[in-house]
Amino acid sequence: MVSGAALLTGCASTYVDTATKEVPVASMKKPDQPKQVQLVFEFQTKGAPNARVTSFLKEDVAKQVKESGLFSTVATEPVPGASLLSVTLNNVPLTTDAASKGFVTGLTFGLAGSAVTDGYICTVSYLPAGQSTPIVKTARHAIHTTLGNASPPAGAVKSESMAVAAQKMTRDVLSNALKDLSDDASFH
Repeated sequence: MVSGAALLTGCASTYVDTATKEVPVASMKKPDQPKQVQLVFEFQTKGAPNARVTSFLKEDVAKQVKESGLFSTVATEPVPGASLLSVTLNNVPLTTDAASKGFVTGLTFGLAGSAVTDGYICTVSYLPAGQSTPIVKTARHAIHTTLGNASPPAGAVKSESMAVAAQKMTRDVLSNALKDLSDDASFH
C-alpha cells in the first residue's frame, strides 16, 4: 500500500538510520584457531521467509562473514564436521498504520507527507561443531521512508534507492552482531 502511494506521488525517499553504525573488521576479536563454518542466511518479513530479499542479500552476507576473519572457511553448503552459523534478518514494522498513512499521502498527491520506519532485527546463531547450545547475538537497525511532503528523519542518511539502503543496513547490523559474537568468551 505504501509503495502504491509512493507511485501516486512520485516522491518517496529512503534514509538509513545512523544509530547503528558499521563495525570495522579490525574491531572484531579473532579466534586463535578459527573454525570452518556452514553459513545459512534467511531474510524474513514479520517472521515469514522472504525468498526474493534472501536471494538479493545472500552474496553480500556471505562476503561479509568471510571478510570478518572469524572463521577459517565459510561454506553455503553442508560441510561435515563444520560449525553452523545461521544469520536471520527480520523486517519488522516500527511505524503503526503505515498503509493508511500511505493512502492519505496518495490521496493528497503528496501534500500530506508521511514517514514510515521499518525495523530490522539481525540474529546470529553460532553452533560449534559437536555442541548442542548455540551462541546467539542480536542487533537492530532501521530504514525510514518518507512519502510526499514529509521531512526527512533526524539522524538518518539519504540513500539513492531502497536496494542500496537495504545493503547498507545489512552491512551495519550484521557487523554489530558479528562483533558481539567475537566478544563472547564462548566463541573463542
